[in-house]
Amino acid sequence: MKPEYDFSRAERGKFYREGAEIRLPIYLNAKLQHRLEQVAKKRGKDLGEVVNQILTEEVDIAVSSATYKRI
Repeated sequence: MKPEYDFSRAERGKFYREGAEIRLPIYLNAKLQHRLEQVAKKRGKDLGEVVNQILTEEVDIAVSSATYKRI
C-alpha cells in the first residue's frame, strides 16, 4: 500500500445502493461440505437449500432453548 492516498476527487457513496441485499459468503471445511453435498444429493435438493434448512432449524432450537442466552 502507498503511505498516502489522494481522496480529493473521491465521490462519497459512489457504489452505495439503497436497499441492496448483502449475501454473506460462507466457507465450510472440506469434510463438512462433502457430508452436506451427500445429504443434498440424497434429498434431491440444492446444497444451499439443505444448508439453509439445517441452519434455520438449529437457530430455532438454539433461540428457544434455555441453554442459549443470546443469539
